[in-house]
Amino acid sequence: MSEKSQEARSRRHSRVRQHVSGTPARPRLNVFRSHKHIYAQVIDDSVGHTLASASTVDLELRSAVDGKNKSEQAALVGQLVAERAIQAGVKQVVFDRGGYKYHGRVKTLADEARKAGLDF
Repeated sequence: MSEKSQEARSRRHSRVRQHVSGTPARPRLNVFRSHKHIYAQVIDDSVGHTLASASTVDLELRSAVDGKNKSEQAALVGQLVAERAIQAGVKQVVFDRGGYKYHGRVKTLADEARKAGLDF
């Protein structure tokens, strides 16, 4: 990713964050996407704690993501972060796309998290 596009994503993300913040009742589901991996966190911004997280580098998902394309990997991460959030007592979240367009891997992760039981 070039410096210019990183700056643009950073600006978009800060614009989104002006309106989206996690509360104890409805934490924020944040997505970070790199060229190779995808990460998701459920964050309570009032205290700055991560309640649940999942990524393609998790030991639990390592073997499952081998041989799959990036969208399929994002689907697995979406399912896992939803399961972990529900175990932590979180049913409702607010979605933070992290300055990325809502399509491709980001949309797939969100759709799978919804299917796994998260409400947003």
